[in-house]
Amino acid sequence: MMWKKKKRKEQFAFNAEKVFLAATQPLGSVFSYFQTSRIGLTADEVEKRQSVYGRNEVEHEKKKNPLSTFIKAFINPFIGVLTGLVVISFVLDVLLAAPGEQDWTAIVIISTMVIFSAILRFCQEWKANASSESLLKMVTNTCYVKRAGNHDEEINIAELVPGDVVMIAAGDMIPADIRIIEAKDLFVSQSSLTGESDPIEKHPEVKGKKYNKGSVVELDNICYMGSNVVSGSATGIVFETGNNTYLGTIAKSIVGHRAATAFDKGINKVSILLIRFMLVMIPFVFLVNGLTKGDWFDAFIFAISVAVGLTPEMLPMIVTANLSKGAVAMSKKKTIVKDLNAIQNFGAMNILCTDKTGTLTCDQIVLEKYINADGSSDNDKRILRHAYFNSFFQTGLKNLMDKAILSHIKELSLEYLKDNYKKVDEIPFDFARRRMSVVVEDKQGKRQIITKGAVEEMLDICSYAEFDGAVHPLSAELRKKAQEISLQMNKQGMRVLAVAHKSYLSKECDFKVEDEKDMVLIGYLAFLDPPKQSAASAIKQLHEHGIEVKILSGDNDAVVQTIARQVGIETRNALTGPQFEAMEEEEQRQAVCKTNVFSKLTPIQKTQIIMLLQEQQNTVGFLGDGINDAAALRQSDIGISVDSAVDIAKESADIILLEKDLMVLEDGVLEGRKTFGNITKYIKMTASSNFGNMFSVMAASAFLPFLPMLPIHLLIQNLLYDISQTTIPFDRMDADYLRKPRKWDASDISRFMIFIGPISSIFDIVTYLVMWYVFSCNSVEHQTLFQSGWFIEGLLSQTLIVHMIRTQKIPFIQSCASWQVTGLTVLIMVIGIIIPFSPFGTSIGLEPLPLSYFPWLVGILLSYCVLTQMIKNWYIKRFVKWL
Repeated sequence: MMWKKKKRKEQFAFNAEKVFLAATQPLGSVFSYFQTSRIGLTADEVEKRQSVYGRNEVEHEKKKNPLSTFIKAFINPFIGVLTGLVVISFVLDVLLAAPGEQDWTAIVIISTMVIFSAILRFCQEWKANASSESLLKMVTNTCYVKRAGNHDEEINIAELVPGDVVMIAAGDMIPADIRIIEAKDLFVSQSSLTGESDPIEKHPEVKGKKYNKGSVVELDNICYMGSNVVSGSATGIVFETGNNTYLGTIAKSIVGHRAATAFDKGINKVSILLIRFMLVMIPFVFLVNGLTKGDWFDAFIFAISVAVGLTPEMLPMIVTANLSKGAVAMSKKKTIVKDLNAIQNFGAMNILCTDKTGTLTCDQIVLEKYINADGSSDNDKRILRHAYFNSFFQTGLKNLMDKAILSHIKELSLEYLKDNYKKVDEIPFDFARRRMSVVVEDKQGKRQIITKGAVEEMLDICSYAEFDGAVHPLSAELRKKAQEISLQMNKQGMRVLAVAHKSYLSKECDFKVEDEKDMVLIGYLAFLDPPKQSAASAIKQLHEHGIEVKILSGDNDAVVQTIARQVGIETRNALTGPQFEAMEEEEQRQAVCKTNVFSKLTPIQKTQIIMLLQEQQNTVGFLGDGINDAAALRQSDIGISVDSAVDIAKESADIILLEKDLMVLEDGVLEGRKTFGNITKYIKMTASSNFGNMFSVMAASAFLPFLPMLPIHLLIQNLLYDISQTTIPFDRMDADYLRKPRKWDASDISRFMIFIGPISSIFDIVTYLVMWYVFSCNSVEHQTLFQSGWFIEGLLSQTLIVHMIRTQKIPFIQSCASWQVTGLTVLIMVIGIIIPFSPFGTSIGLEPLPLSYFPWLVGILLSYCVLTQMIKNWYIKRFVKWL
């Protein structure tokens, strides 16, 4: 028995032998081998197999365990440094201390810092993971399955079990590993598994001796989960699901590994830069303080504390919090983020390539006219009848025009027409021919092939035209007339298909593309899909936000240009696929930038245009929902699809829109820019602040006869500063910032740090001078007052930098932070001022400051804000960079 009722074991190597056995079973015994039947599994059998084999899901990432996630939150180099300080303090201040002189203060403070940082990081990562999982559940892929006692039903592919009988057609993603038992012109793309770009034809039986060669992917009658149907249709039996599929075993070997994006690399670059400064600072501060103060142990602890203060320990938490908050905010605006890291590309997108149908138009195509071959009649029922047979009997993916024909027939109550005919064969649609055919036979045995498709491609296979009850040779005049009829309707925004037939066929079966010749043109179908009312305003808004919209369509040139003009897209430099193909590479490179309307494109040409745009430093988004869009979705920097798209389009996309509307897309773009902006805010704040602190500590260490601050002071200051930044994900962005696409620029971060960071050092040194000369803190006996003065000034200047750098405008006057940011930073500043006056401050070596200190403090901080604003404005003008 193939299915044994036992606990399913995880396989870490693909079971090739099982696949070969599945492939080589004769069709006569295949149902008994898989323990199923032609009508599918019963409800009881499904339930039993689900309990044994689980859900049909490939876990790209294992479900995170709360305990392991919490433990991992403590594993980073910065937490390691803090933990090391705790251990050292415990040994020296507790274990080796004399009885009654044990001091737990440093241990408590540093431990609080470690636990706070780790808990915050754990909470944000867990929340982000939960949000991501809940959002992904909103997007599902389905398939048609036979279940005993029911008609064919559409179910979530996760509910499939081994033994299910499934039906697949063009546009479907293969839902599990299946053995084909029936197929008609089935071509499957396995590029996602093998890298082979050409579709592979599949048959019910293995041809030749492929099953002896050991290559499971070459088996003619096996389709693997994750591949997709390009054309044709088939019925198959599921034999592997979930992690036991071929895709599942591949996923196990790469789970947890993700290619680093430009954003990831940029963040790492800044972190490494700060760590390099830290590595330079530790020996310098250690040596200077050891030599000048004579206490090498205190010098060591101080150097380590300075290093901790320079490290961006909150960076992972801030980035994760921003991304997860952005994803949740976008979901409320009907935009689902499949990959959190895609958000930064959303904000950086400056070119949006989109298909026409359903995005710019209403996606509600109606059949307006059916015109005979010479254009003399607008409603020839004979043309409608042939079109109906073609749409009804085909087994591939029924597009919107097929549905419009079927709907029109239903309105006229003509569905009975099909009862007098039976289907003999079909030649499925493909995007190269742009047509499809069915072969039908009436009760008298008359067999005919009926073909419908794009006008130009149909004229290529027609030798005759039928009108006025007679068949005429398709003369040059009639061809010209056909093109004029098509063009006239295209200019009215209608899409036109031609219908042709060939009767009294002697051939009985196995029809091929070669049989589509010497056809008789009988007429045209005109469909109307008007532009959406919101399309023009949405495109205007996208332009205002720095996004150029380009139409990449496989449709007729005249139709595409008409719709483009109606929604406000420039059409002066429109190009067709054949014109684009005839260009030299350099001409193509120039054309993709100047042209906004492309028509009659093949899927390969769509991908090629996106690649050419990317080569010219553009961040390109692509919005599509069809089979022909899958390659372009994968190639683009950010693939955008809709919940109603075909499976393979949704699988290829990074972003899923719950409404097929550019207005929804605009909201998502703005949210992406807001998220990206808040992340870069934090990085600039941390980098510049830490860089400035480095110079301040170096100056103090070199010239003061005592430590400018005790290690515990630095750690508390750093802890309070970190807390002040935790609300940055809730901050607002200036409208000016959101108007343009934003790209990650690590060089700008480094330059900004170098120019803005030292400003705080200037005022730190001014504070040193004030404490030294005004308050006479020029000896070791007065170091506590000196340290208290710099503690408050350092913390307040660090906290103010949050407001100074969050906007390019004048903070508090032209641009205010969100209430969360303002409230928390004010609270931290108040706490920082109170600490020296509190018993806690006394316990850590601080003392109350005289009231005369505070006018100096206000003057220093105001001067700091003014100079920072001036340098910031100069920086923006000099480097043309926005904050």
